[in-house]
Amino acid sequence: MPAFTEMGVLFEKETGIKTTFNFGSTGQLAQQIEKGAPVDLFAAANQSFIDELEKKGLIISETRALYAQGRIVIWTRMESTLKPATLEDLTNPEIGKIAIANPDHAPYGAAAREALQSAGIWEKVSPKLIFGENIRQTMQYAESGNVAAAIVALSLCRQGEGRWVVVPAELHKPLNQALAVIKNSRHESEARRFAQFINSETGRGIMRNYGFTLPSSGSIPVNRTAESK
Repeated sequence: MPAFTEMGVLFEKETGIKTTFNFGSTGQLAQQIEKGAPVDLFAAANQSFIDELEKKGLIISETRALYAQGRIVIWTRMESTLKPATLEDLTNPEIGKIAIANPDHAPYGAAAREALQSAGIWEKVSPKLIFGENIRQTMQYAESGNVAAAIVALSLCRQGEGRWVVVPAELHKPLNQALAVIKNSRHESEARRFAQFINSETGRGIMRNYGFTLPSSGSIPVNRTAESK
């Protein structure tokens, strides 16, 4: 994702250590780790996946840490005449297909489903839903015009062209995001350094720029319509 890509570039400049990223849905990545994939550091979009890996003895427990709290938004293209301001607006017959990440293995998709259920409109909008394998693919559906709207991560909207409204946080469980170094990592020392960099002043500044709320931070993104510049 953009925030991690940017941190990877700066980390390499500062340390000379090159990072290689494998982006995907948190659930699928966790399954790969369980099957022995050569991963050094896992940054999950929901800390529950770190909890499960810890129970299975697959992470170095002392390295686990929260690094951000994510938010979801309703996103539409700039040229769209549709301007949903609330989740309830998604029931409008004029709004066709809506994309969300697969809620079975993508935390942002699970948050979208929970928010729609909390708003009492899940049954009404479910026939319209298109599932992306991960949050990035979901955003691509919306950007390409294949769907009328999408519920995606605020962090992606910071780098795209579009119009968005932040979904009220009380409609879904917090997207507390955590990381940990994987046990038996072949690059444990480097992974520990990058984990520390993510929660350093520099790393936290980057995460903040992409719309994340930070651990021990009271800065919550405002629920308002925003347009990318």
